[in-house]
Amino acid sequence: MALTTTTYGYTKERSGEARPVSPDIAAVEPGSLTFEINHMDLFYGDHHALKDVSMDIRTHEITALIGPSGCGKSTFLKSLNRRNDLVENCRITGDIRFEGKDIFREVDLLALRTRVGMVFQQPTPFPKSIFENVAYGPRLQGISHKGELAGIVEQSLRQAACWDEMKDRLNQSALGLSGGQQQRLCIARTLAARPSVILMDEPTSALDPISTQKIEDLALELKEKYTIIIVTHNMQQAKRISDKTAFFLLGELIEFDDTVKMFTDPSNPKTEEYITGRFG
Repeated sequence: MALTTTTYGYTKERSGEARPVSPDIAAVEPGSLTFEINHMDLFYGDHHALKDVSMDIRTHEITALIGPSGCGKSTFLKSLNRRNDLVENCRITGDIRFEGKDIFREVDLLALRTRVGMVFQQPTPFPKSIFENVAYGPRLQGISHKGELAGIVEQSLRQAACWDEMKDRLNQSALGLSGGQQQRLCIARTLAARPSVILMDEPTSALDPISTQKIEDLALELKEKYTIIIVTHNMQQAKRISDKTAFFLLGELIEFDDTVKMFTDPSNPKTEEYITGRFG
């Protein structure tokens, strides 16, 4: 039997190969609640940006956040891993729970941002090699063994569907990749930190149609293991990939329902007006 040790959720066999181990905290059944948001209000100084938002986000589903520019969907997304803490004069009231725990009182901030990763609108690779981009998070978590890091990098690039494109370029600068490749590299970098949730803030808005399709296909594959919440201006994208859709307007959650239901039989006239292109 191979000798094994476990470090930060990766099992390292004597050969040095790393393979993932699911931690107890991530052993959540599909359909259970990942986030519970109740009566959330968010203020930037005197500006009331989000108003009495309540919704439940289920595990291993893709939830799309839609609405016109400035409606609060990205602000809501960033609240889920407390990135709005960085905004001066930002204040949040109400209750946000991650796996049953209050994210402000019962969850360590670093642990929250590790478990709830984020991919941004513009690809943000570090000015480092492809390998070092993906290994960045594991190194911060204390992993230094070369074989273990190599295993994590390979696994993460495979999960992000870019191993075959990048395996012979690992020591080259990530800045030399195309925009679509950079975005998938950023997803791989997020996965390497072992999140259970991936927040995506318009991840395809700067990409061409082929790269967009690759990201959408990837999201559908990743939801088998991760909970995904995506902000999008693209109605068709929301219809194609999401299980649930939330429609925001002027800081209010107008409607939240199964995607098929919302796009075929919306409950609110404002939702119907938006998804049929009458405004926005």
